[in-house]
Amino acid sequence: MPAFLAALLVFVSSGAVLVLETLAGRLMAPYVGVTLESFTGIIGTILAGIAAGSWLGGRLADRYDPRVMLGPTMVLGGALGLLSIPVIDYLGSSMQGATPSVIVILTFAGFFIPSAILSAVTPMVVKLQLSDLADTGRVVGWLSAVGTVGALMGTFTTGFILVAAWPTRPIIRWLGGLLVLGGLVLWVWLRRDADPDGDLTRPTAGMLVVLVAAGALSFAAAHPCEQESAYFCARVEVDPERSTGRVLWLDTLRHSYVDVEDPTHLEFTYAQTMSDVLATIAPEGEALDVTHVGGAGMSLPRYLRETRPGTQSTVLELDPLMTEIAVEELAWEPGPDVEVLHGDARLRLDEVPEGSQDLVIGDAFGGVSVPWHLATEEFVTAIHDVLRPGGVYALNMIDYQPLGFARAELATLAAVFDHVAVLAPPERLTGESGGNFILVGSDEPLPVTEMLARNTSRGDDEQALWTEGSTVDGVTLEDFVGDARVLTDDFAPVDQLLTPYPTR
Repeated sequence: MPAFLAALLVFVSSGAVLVLETLAGRLMAPYVGVTLESFTGIIGTILAGIAAGSWLGGRLADRYDPRVMLGPTMVLGGALGLLSIPVIDYLGSSMQGATPSVIVILTFAGFFIPSAILSAVTPMVVKLQLSDLADTGRVVGWLSAVGTVGALMGTFTTGFILVAAWPTRPIIRWLGGLLVLGGLVLWVWLRRDADPDGDLTRPTAGMLVVLVAAGALSFAAAHPCEQESAYFCARVEVDPERSTGRVLWLDTLRHSYVDVEDPTHLEFTYAQTMSDVLATIAPEGEALDVTHVGGAGMSLPRYLRETRPGTQSTVLELDPLMTEIAVEELAWEPGPDVEVLHGDARLRLDEVPEGSQDLVIGDAFGGVSVPWHLATEEFVTAIHDVLRPGGVYALNMIDYQPLGFARAELATLAAVFDHVAVLAPPERLTGESGGNFILVGSDEPLPVTEMLARNTSRGDDEQALWTEGSTVDGVTLEDFVGDARVLTDDFAPVDQLLTPYPTR
C-alpha cells in the first residue's frame, strides 16, 4: 500500500471516530441533557470502543490479509455511523434520564461498535506498512502520529465549525456516506489486488442493501428537535389547554412558557415565585435596571416590560437561536428597553457596568442543573459587583433529595451576600420532594414578609420561605445548609450534587 494512502486511511478513520464522539453529545442531549456526566459517559465509552477496535484490528490483521478487510471495515464503520441516529432516537425516547447507566447504555448502543470498527483500521494499515521489523518503531510511530492529527482535526473541525453551521444529523449522514463511498472504492481496488479471481459481486451487492437500509433508517427516525443549534435541541409546543400558550423545550426540559397575547401570564410556578420577589424589591410599576442570566423565551423580560414600563433589561443569552425562536415563534418584539448579549454569561457579565443594576435574575440551565461556572462564589461575587447598594440577586435552580446542590448554592450565596432567603413549597424545603427553588441574596434585609404575603394573595401557590432565624416545620435555614461547602471555580461538582452517588 502506498504510504500516502496508508496515512490517509489512518487520518480519516481516526478523525471520523472523534467526529462521532463530539456529535454524540448533541445527538443524545434531548434524552440525557448536557452535563459533565453525559460527556464523561460518552468519552469513556468511546475510548473503550477505540481500545476494543485496536485490539480486534490487530488480531484480524495477523490472521487475514488486511487488503481484503480494509474496504469492508470502512464501509461497515460508515453504515453503523448512519445507524447511530435511529438507535439513539429509538432507545432515547424510552430511556430518558440523566443517570450514568442510561448515558453509558445509549452511548454503547449508538457509538461503541462504529468507534471500534473504525479504530480497527489503524492496526490493519500498520500490518501492511511493516515490510521490515527493523522499521517497526518508525512505522508505528508515524502512523500513530497521523492518527492523532486526524483525531485532532476531527475534534476541532466538528466543535468549532460543523456544529455551528449544520444540524447534527446531516453531519453524521454526510460522514457515514463518505466513509461508505470511500470504503467501497477501497474494497474493490484492494481486494482485486489481493484476490484477482475473487467474486466481488455478491458481497458488494449485499453491502449495498445494508447501506440503503441504514441510510433510510437514519432519515426515518423520529426525533424531538424542530431546530438545533450548537447548544440545544429546541422545539415549541402549543399548550393544549390554552390556545395562546407556547412552551419552549430545550433538550429534556421545558424552559419557557409564553402567552403570546398576555405577557403578564406566568404559567410556571418558579416564574410566579420570581414575580413575588420582583413585586417586593421596589414599589409596583417602578422601572428597574435588570440583568437576566439566561433569556430563552424572554418570559420575564416581557413581563417586566408590561408591568414596569421603562425597565431596562440586559439579557445574557448563550444561544442566538433562542432569540430567533422568541421572535419568530413566541411573539417577542425586540426594543430599546431590552439589550440581548449573546455568549457565555460568565464572560458577557463583564460588560454590565458595576453598581448599575437593581436586580439580577439567574435562570440559566444546562440540562436540569445551573451550569457549574454560573454557580460558584466567583460568579456570585461578579453579580454582587454589578448590583447597586441594596440590589437583589434571585436565582432559579432545581434540586432533588438530598438537596446537596441547593444546600451548597445557598452556602455560596451566603458567602457573598449579608442576607439570603429561599422560596419553595414546604415539602421541598424539608427534603420530602424536589423541584425548583428560588434563592435570594442581598446586602440589605430582605422583605420576606411581603414576599410571602404576595405569594399567599395569588392563591394558586403554596410557598414557604426560609431566611435567617426562621423555621419551616421546625427546621432552620442554618440546619438546612449544615456543612455544605461553598462552590468555587476549583470545586463545583454540581452534577454530582444534583444526582449524588454513595461515596463509601
